[in-house]
Amino acid sequence: MKILVLIKQVPDSTDVKIDPVTNTLKREGVEAVINPFDMYAIEEALRLKDRLEGVEVVAISMGPPQAKEALKEAISMGCDSAVLVSDRKFAGSDTWATSYTLSQAIKKIGDYKMIFCGKQASDGDTAQVGPGISMHVDIPQVTYVKKIEKINNETATVERMTEEGYDIVETSLPVIFSVVKEINEPRLPSLKGKMKAKKAEIPVWTAEDLACEDDKIGLDGSPTRVVKVFSPPPRGGGRILEGEPHEIAKELSGLIKDVVLG
Repeated sequence: MKILVLIKQVPDSTDVKIDPVTNTLKREGVEAVINPFDMYAIEEALRLKDRLEGVEVVAISMGPPQAKEALKEAISMGCDSAVLVSDRKFAGSDTWATSYTLSQAIKKIGDYKMIFCGKQASDGDTAQVGPGISMHVDIPQVTYVKKIEKINNETATVERMTEEGYDIVETSLPVIFSVVKEINEPRLPSLKGKMKAKKAEIPVWTAEDLACEDDKIGLDGSPTRVVKVFSPPPRGGGRILEGEPHEIAKELSGLIKDVVLG
């Protein structure tokens, strides 16, 4: 059984820079880490590998050459192999173009039963890439997965977190799961894993390797654009009402009426 794990290298939250021309995140030369939610995806794939026989876990990332470091970290945790999807033509991809590009890599690998990814990326928070891949490769998706109850060669039963509690969902395989942090606690890399990662050769697949259509990748293939990036203005100071409770309530009521009625 082959399990794919989609990971993203994101800028360290304390070191985010924006390209003033393209209004996209500057990634080259910026301190980066594996997207925190993707760490839970890696761990869950590895737990299935520990439980089931004949499981191979392949990590995939789309990004600049430095994203190889994230893939090596995934290997050090226990992934069997990794692939980097990288090409200057992919620069500026929105979630639609990204999901298309990753789906081409998934189709190239083929013969998989499950795909894991984090529920969202810390540098975008859209939670759209997983569902987008589901559409492009035409397989079911289950989002916000917090527990895998049962699994066999044909189906899986999982708990899906909701605002009210959770749903029990049974799905056919292959399937893509986006997971939440409640699903597990990611392991630390082992010494053996670190040695393997150090020696690992990670292939790089370009747009040509994936037979991507030019009008579906990068900025040209992105139906959404970031037209402006700015920091919101600082909030003004609040007003403290003092006095007896009934006096404060009366004054507050008057203030609210002034705002509502103008």
